[in-house]
Amino acid sequence: MFTTCGDGAVVRCVCVLGFLAMGANAHAQAPSPQNALVDLSIEELMRIPITSVSKRVQDLKDAPAAIFVLTSDDIRRSGMTSIPELLRMVPGLDVAQINGNSWAISSRGFNYQYANKLLVLIDGRSVYTPAFAGVYWNLQDLVLEDLERIEVIRGPGATLWGANAVNGIINIMTKNAAQTQGALVSVTVGTEERPSASVRYGGNGGDHLHYRVYGKFFDRTGLVDGEGQEAPDKWRMTRAGFRLDWEKGNRDQITFQGDAYGGTTGQTATVPELTPPFSRNTILSHENFGGNVIGRWTRRFSARSDLALQVYFDKYREGELDSDQDRTTYDLDFHHRFPLGSRHDVVWGLGYRRSADRFSSNSATSSITWNPPARADDSYNAFVQDEITLVPRRLSLTVGSKFEHRDLTDFQFQPSARLLWSPVERQTVWGAVSRALRTPSRFEQTARLDVAAFQPPSSPPVLVSLFPNSDSRAERATSYELGYRVEPATRVSFDVTGFYTSYDRLNGFAAGAAEFELSPAPPHVLVPNVNQDYGTGETHGVEFAARWNPVDRWRLAVGYAWLHIRMDGFESPNPQADDNPKHQLQVRSYVDLSRQLEVNAATYYVDRISSPAADGRVEIPAYVRLDVGVTYRHGTSLEMSVGGQNLLDDRHPEFASQNTVLVTYVPRRILMKIVLHF
Repeated sequence: MFTTCGDGAVVRCVCVLGFLAMGANAHAQAPSPQNALVDLSIEELMRIPITSVSKRVQDLKDAPAAIFVLTSDDIRRSGMTSIPELLRMVPGLDVAQINGNSWAISSRGFNYQYANKLLVLIDGRSVYTPAFAGVYWNLQDLVLEDLERIEVIRGPGATLWGANAVNGIINIMTKNAAQTQGALVSVTVGTEERPSASVRYGGNGGDHLHYRVYGKFFDRTGLVDGEGQEAPDKWRMTRAGFRLDWEKGNRDQITFQGDAYGGTTGQTATVPELTPPFSRNTILSHENFGGNVIGRWTRRFSARSDLALQVYFDKYREGELDSDQDRTTYDLDFHHRFPLGSRHDVVWGLGYRRSADRFSSNSATSSITWNPPARADDSYNAFVQDEITLVPRRLSLTVGSKFEHRDLTDFQFQPSARLLWSPVERQTVWGAVSRALRTPSRFEQTARLDVAAFQPPSSPPVLVSLFPNSDSRAERATSYELGYRVEPATRVSFDVTGFYTSYDRLNGFAAGAAEFELSPAPPHVLVPNVNQDYGTGETHGVEFAARWNPVDRWRLAVGYAWLHIRMDGFESPNPQADDNPKHQLQVRSYVDLSRQLEVNAATYYVDRISSPAADGRVEIPAYVRLDVGVTYRHGTSLEMSVGGQNLLDDRHPEFASQNTVLVTYVPRRILMKIVLHF
């Protein structure tokens, strides 16, 4: 169906790097200002405060994990318009757009339409869905100007964050209301935006009380098909919300925030039928809506001791195939950090979550059925972690474990041990051994899905269906990591990680004995594929990230990832090793031509893959993507930008959907944006 890029991809990579080099030469001739215009120096970037690794504030350079941070400056300069697109900038993440409102996003393999080994949080609220085990990216939208940073951990994080943080964690954090005072209006128009707009206002109520309210609307067209015609996968969303932050004295901080949203998504489903032509393509339009409220209280006792209590309520409706899911979640999380002597930094916590769902079919001939249609699951957890200083400022050991009990998977524990060594001030070596679990999804345990129908000669029709297994066990992963960070000079930093992970009890489908079935009519032969948990596999690879400031006004970021996967015990249509690119490379360039004018460019190379699809597998060729943007800033009140994305070709595919035989392509995009601050 597709042709591979071959040597052309390499040529285009060279051309792009040449383009960046020309920008650097032109920039180097510009007079250097007294203060660098690129927001953060390399040294400051290495000391960005993070919280995802140990649930306490620490410098990025001191974290014994493969962590990468997208700063608010990265987000602003990127020209991206959605959270999934922002994640393309993270070295080692595999980000592939499926259609106009769906993405496949994973870390260290196992990418899929519902990548089930990546935990995603927004301000401490999990957006991982138990239905299909993954993330509904079309529901995750925010005012991008309100994002403080995105912390991405590649590798396990289950000791602190629990089940499903197997291959990575994405922690999306919005700004404190005190950082978003005044009014903001942001408008974007482009080849897919028609248009989108965000409005936000922040104020204060005195006595260290700050608030903001916002509203956002966008209407995006779908991607295109192989002929360049618009596909029926548009994405429209209206969203509103608020955040309130109150600091009481120097010890207590209270946050209360919430969001409400509603919109429509389009998708195409290929539904099997027992009469010729044995399948039909159906265009579906789903009405999705929801809301959430979060309350958080933090008390600081000292520089080494604090506690936090968070409660949230989340409710949404999401449509997938010819079925709607209504889900309600209540979550309580508490953790406490305290010193034990001079060498121990202990953090422990407790949690409870109740998640209730109800599935409804939109058609009497729906290809998916849920039994039972409604269910509620409870889970309880506790964790403890101790960071032990072995040699002050040189050597530390972090050990701990998460303990969880779920209604359907019983007791689980997920331990880890991490060693951090700093031989000199600007070098860090770390190693880790971790165990993580992925809990079975509602689909794997209770849903039947009809996936194909055909009629052999002199035979009744044949229906192929996926069947659940209520006894499915949690998948297990044991990961070994070794990392090295160094700042050889004040303008250069390198970060490299090697990893090996073994998996067992991987869930997949195995063909069972054929049987005769009378319903649905006409009578037919049923070939069941029953969910099993006998699969095994292993992954290993290397991830590399570097930053370089050749001169004050220019910053370069380079990322590379190599991944090898071996899997055993699977039969189609389960994920295969070649679902994931073996090589990924990215180069990003930020140039400040003056105090008002910026030129930002990025190029991405993604290796070929073989993607699962409704009619088997689709070969997706390697591609090179080039994004270039120019931004004009007038003080702090006005920002105007124009940019192009995917400039090297008019369209290319990135991933196929298992729900349809239609493969959509990412087209070339032109965007214009204006942001006003009052």
